[in-house]
Amino acid sequence: MSLEQQIMTELKIAMKAKNTMALEALRAVKSAILLEKTKGKTEGLTEADEMKLLQKLVKQRRESAAIYTQQNRPDLAQVELDQVAIIEKFLPEQMSREDIEAVINRIIAETGAKTMKDMGKVMGMAGKEMAGKADGKMISQIVKEKLA
Repeated sequence: MSLEQQIMTELKIAMKAKNTMALEALRAVKSAILLEKTKGKTEGLTEADEMKLLQKLVKQRRESAAIYTQQNRPDLAQVELDQVAIIEKFLPEQMSREDIEAVINRIIAETGAKTMKDMGKVMGMAGKEMAGKADGKMISQIVKEKLA
């Protein structure tokens, strides 16, 4: 079942349950999918495109929650975090820090990376391998620690 079909199914369930929080989050995902489809993609979205889209939505909401927290608005921050939880249900399970470090260590060994100059090479391979399974910010942080 494609992501769009899953979203539509969940939307129907949320409507019947009158779950406004889930409705808001799912409608945002549906909107993002439709917007992405209208950008000239005739063959539709690939699974990788869908994962990037979901990660982007999660990242936006986390950043909004952080801003709301800084501005002493925990009520609005909680709304954003609740939406993150709903959207994350459609993402694959996230890798632990130890798993990410193991993959990065292997990539560093394969590429022979030694300094920060090699970070782009390592990040490129890590990004492809862990797409959708790990946060890009965490990957970057670990790569910096290993190459510093």
